[in-house]
Amino acid sequence: MAAVSGSGGATLDVNSIVSQLMQVESRPLARLDQKEASYQAKLSAYGSLSSAISSFQSAMGTLASSSKFLALKAAASDADVLAASAGAAATEGSYSIEITTLAQQQKLAATGVASVSATIGTGASTTLTFDLGTISGGSFDSGTGKYTGAGFTSSGNGTASVTIDATNNTLAGIRDAINAAELDVTASIVNDGGASPYRLVLTSASTGAANSMKISVSGDATISSLLAHDPQGAPAAQNLSEKATARNAALTVDGLSISSDTNTLTEVISGVTLTLKQTNENSPLTLTVANQSDDARNSAQAFVDAYNALDKSLKTLTSYDAATKIAGPLQGDGTTRLVRSSIRSILSDTLTGAGAFTTLTELGIGFQRDGSLELDTDKLEEAIASDAADVAAVFAQTARATDLLVTYSGASSSTKPGTYAVNITQMATRGTALGGSAAGLTITGGVNDTLEVSLDGYTATVTLAAGVYASADALALEVQSKINSAGAFSTKNRSIAGTSAAGVITLTSATWGSESAISITGGNGAANLLGASPTNTAGVDIAGTIDGLAATGTGQTLTAADDESDAFGLRLLISGGSIGARGTVSFSQGYADQLERLASEYLDSSGAIANRTDGIGDSIADIDDQRDRLNIRLALIEQRYRLQFTALDRMLSSMNQTQMFLTQQMNNLPGFSDNSSGG
Repeated sequence: MAAVSGSGGATLDVNSIVSQLMQVESRPLARLDQKEASYQAKLSAYGSLSSAISSFQSAMGTLASSSKFLALKAAASDADVLAASAGAAATEGSYSIEITTLAQQQKLAATGVASVSATIGTGASTTLTFDLGTISGGSFDSGTGKYTGAGFTSSGNGTASVTIDATNNTLAGIRDAINAAELDVTASIVNDGGASPYRLVLTSASTGAANSMKISVSGDATISSLLAHDPQGAPAAQNLSEKATARNAALTVDGLSISSDTNTLTEVISGVTLTLKQTNENSPLTLTVANQSDDARNSAQAFVDAYNALDKSLKTLTSYDAATKIAGPLQGDGTTRLVRSSIRSILSDTLTGAGAFTTLTELGIGFQRDGSLELDTDKLEEAIASDAADVAAVFAQTARATDLLVTYSGASSSTKPGTYAVNITQMATRGTALGGSAAGLTITGGVNDTLEVSLDGYTATVTLAAGVYASADALALEVQSKINSAGAFSTKNRSIAGTSAAGVITLTSATWGSESAISITGGNGAANLLGASPTNTAGVDIAGTIDGLAATGTGQTLTAADDESDAFGLRLLISGGSIGARGTVSFSQGYADQLERLASEYLDSSGAIANRTDGIGDSIADIDDQRDRLNIRLALIEQRYRLQFTALDRMLSSMNQTQMFLTQQMNNLPGFSDNSSGG
C-alpha cells in the first residue's frame, strides 16, 4: 500500500492491487481447470480403450465363424479337365470322376439370303413363338440337320413371342427383334460365303437337352418358310437345320452315372462345385477334398495377434514410467482392470461341449511371462491333423448333430454350451393340391386355359398356353411355369412344383410349414386340370422337443423355447427323417465367440465403458457449473475490492489535502517559521 504523500493527488494503484488480490482469489478456478484437464485426459484414454476393444471385437467376430478354421480345398488331378471348389458344407474325401460328354447348347441355322437389309415377306404383322423342350426318339440326319419321327416335350417354362412387321422384316431386323425381346434364345448372322451367304443362327441361351427350340410362326408365309421349325414334325416342317444338338453333360462319380443340363454341377458332391472343361472318357481323374491347415493356422495366429494388440493398448493406458514418474491416463482404473481380468478369465477357462479340445494350450496357444499370447504352430498342426472340426470348435460358435438330417441354424445370447437331446413328434410338410382325376391334356384358349390360384396366402390368375400336351408331366410343368412367373408370387419368393402320377397332377408349395398351402380356387381350367374334387392339404410345422422340453416349430425349424432350459434359443433345421428320437446336438461357444460377445458388452451403450465415460462427462459438467458459480463470486469480490480501495484512495487523497492545508496554515502563524527553523 502506498505511503501517504504530500502531493495532494491519488495515492493508490487500485488496478494493480485488485489484480494481485484477484490472482489469489482465483486459485480455486485454476484447480478446477486442472481437474477438468485430468477428466478430459481420461475421456481421451477411454476413447483409445474403446477403439482398441472395437478392433478386438471385429477380429473376434471374424474368427467366431468355423469356416475360418475348416476351409476345404477341392483339387482335381487334371485341372485341364475339371475345376472344383469346396464350400462350407463340403467334407473331406476323394472321388474318381470320368467325364464322357459336356453339356451343350442347341444351334439352329436358317437358309441363306442375299442381303441382311433386304425385306423379307410383305411386312404383314407376324408372330414368332419360341418354346424350349426336349427332343426324343426318331432319327437325326447330320447332313440335313433334321429329325425324322422324333417327339418334342416342352420344358414347361412357358413360351415367348416376337413380332415382325414392316418396321423390322429384314434379316438384321429379325435378329435385333429376337435379341431385344430378351428370350432364352440369342440370334446372330453368319456369312457362309455362298451365293446367298447371310444365315440367321439361333442359339439357346442355356445348355442341356431340355433347351431345344420349337418355333411357331403365325403371319407372313415367307417368314414362316424361313423360320418355322417343329422338330417333332416331318423334315419339311423343320425349316432350320440343327448345327449343334442340345445335350446334357454325362459323367460318373465313383462309378455312379450323373446327368446334368449344365457343365457346372453344385449338387453332385455335397458342398463342392464341379466345372467340367473337357471329356476324359476311359481316363478317370481323382478329385480330392481336404482341409487347408494354412487357413486354420493363419486364423489361430490372427487370434493371438488380436489379443496381443489389445493387451499392448491396455498396458500403455495403465503403465507407470518410474524414470519420468509419468503414469498412464488409466493407471489404477477399475474399468480397465475389469476388461483385462475378464478377458484373461475367458482365455484360461475350459470349454464345454467343444469336442476333443477344451483349452487353448491343447492347440499350442499359451501366455508368456509378459502377459502376451504365443502360438506353437507345430502343436497346432498336430491338432488340425487329428480333428480340424474340433479345432474350429475351440474358437467358433458351433453345434454338431449326431443325425445327418438335423442341422444347426443358430442360437440366442441365452443359449448355453452343452449337449441336448432332440425328439421329433411331427415332421414338417408342404401344402399340396392333388387332382381328383386325370388331367385333360388339351388346353383351348378362352375355354379351359385360366386358373385362379391361392398360394401361401397370396392370389393370382394365370393363363396356360393353348395346345395339346404330350403328357400330364408336360402340362404340370406348364402350370408350374405360369404360377412361378406370376408377379404376385415371384415377388414374395413363393413357388410350386408340378408333378403327375398316372395322369393325375399334384401341385406342391415350395414353402414348408403352416404357412404352406396351394389350391386352385377358380378359373375355367380348374376342373380340367384337377378334376371336380381335388384334395387340398395344408402344410404343418415341425414339432418336437429339445433338451426334453417342448420346442417351437416354424416350417422345418425347431427352436428351444423354454427359457428355463440351457438350450433356450437353439435353432435346428430338420430337413428329413422320421419322428422319434433324433440323437443329440452339442452346442459350444469357442473362445473367439465368447470374446466377441464380451467386447460387445463393454462397447454397448449401457456397458461399463459407457457408464464410466458418462460419469466423467457428468463430472466435467459439474466442474462447468462450479466454474460458473465461482466466476460470479469472483466478479462480486473484485467489485467489492475496487469499491474499498477506491474509497481508501479517496480518503488518503483527502488526508493529503488536509495535510497540505495544515502545513500552509502552520507556516503562516507568527514566529512559526522562525521557531520551526530553530532560530
